[in-house]
Amino acid sequence: MNRLELFEQIQKKKSFLCVGLDSDINKIPKHLMGLEDPVFEFNKQIIDATLKYTIAYKPNIAFYESRGAKGWISLEKTINYINDKAPEVFTIADAKRGDIGNTSKMYAQAFFENMDFDAITVAPYMGIDSVSPFLEYKNKWVILLALTSNKGASDFQIPRRDINEALYRFGIRATRSRALYEKVLSNSQAWGDNNQMMYVIGATKAEYFTRVRSIAPKHFLLVPGIGAQGGSLQEVAEYGINNKCGLIVNSSRGIIFASNGEDFAEKASEKAHDIQMEMEVILRKKSLI
Repeated sequence: MNRLELFEQIQKKKSFLCVGLDSDINKIPKHLMGLEDPVFEFNKQIIDATLKYTIAYKPNIAFYESRGAKGWISLEKTINYINDKAPEVFTIADAKRGDIGNTSKMYAQAFFENMDFDAITVAPYMGIDSVSPFLEYKNKWVILLALTSNKGASDFQIPRRDINEALYRFGIRATRSRALYEKVLSNSQAWGDNNQMMYVIGATKAEYFTRVRSIAPKHFLLVPGIGAQGGSLQEVAEYGINNKCGLIVNSSRGIIFASNGEDFAEKASEKAHDIQMEMEVILRKKSLI
């Protein structure tokens, strides 16, 4: 799937929603636990309930590999189900891989060949040789971690305000150097173009979206952090949207665990629909549909 095909799906569904399949077996409704594969059954019902409102699904690999062989079977059945039922839907392996070249080549084979995901999240810390094996696959995407939604993002990715404030108190003028996320955005564009790479930018970092767009104006951004993590969809769209939308906004827990009862799929559908309607308003205001 290329960038224009992805935008066509956004226009068709009037949505740029990604449903995160962070399918924690400890949170799955009890009535599913007696089944042979409760995680897959849970995912299947979530997918069926939300498909008309979403353009992408993002299984978080940790929730599957933590269960050993059973988890990998659930994951493989889930990706096969999506690809068979809705091949036009964008699929993201939220694996956060990032290792030396020969290891990354094996990761790429695992997720792009064996499981046929459209995209994978990759940590760029080890540089180009850890990323380039993923970029060798035609019509596949690398989604680089740039500015994440978690609290610890301030440890490395962005300058810490408290340090600068302390320096000013001692009369030391802090000169601004490029933040790590800025280096990731700018340097990585020499590795692949906006038909191969996206970036993870957390919704909780909405104040940085203007700067992100000044460096990467055309790339799609995968945006986690709305809903349970407190990010604002309106702020993300105000500062992050471009002329091809350029946003894939993820919601995981807020949708898939909207209920832990027998009505879990129905409640997930309602939550996804609510977000889709909000996104439709945004897309119309931006004249994108």
